[in-house]
Amino acid sequence: MNRSELDELLSSLTPHESADTVNTYRNTVSIACPACEEPFDDLVVCEGEYDSLELSQVLDLCVTTADDDVLLFTHQH
Repeated sequence: MNRSELDELLSSLTPHESADTVNTYRNTVSIACPACEEPFDDLVVCEGEYDSLELSQVLDLCVTTADDDVLLFTHQH
């Protein structure tokens, strides 16, 4: 995914949480995940060289990159 595709995607999502170099966005309009083509719940953008996530629930993850950022698409069950 390139930067302009990411910017377009982010413009359709709802900002949710931000902590240091990790930002979370809610998919409130059922956009399809670029990896599996199923609607995803949240997009987690990791912008740091090293980031740590504390997950409070079991999630399926789809992963891609945009430039140097790691993008995690979450799917809840």
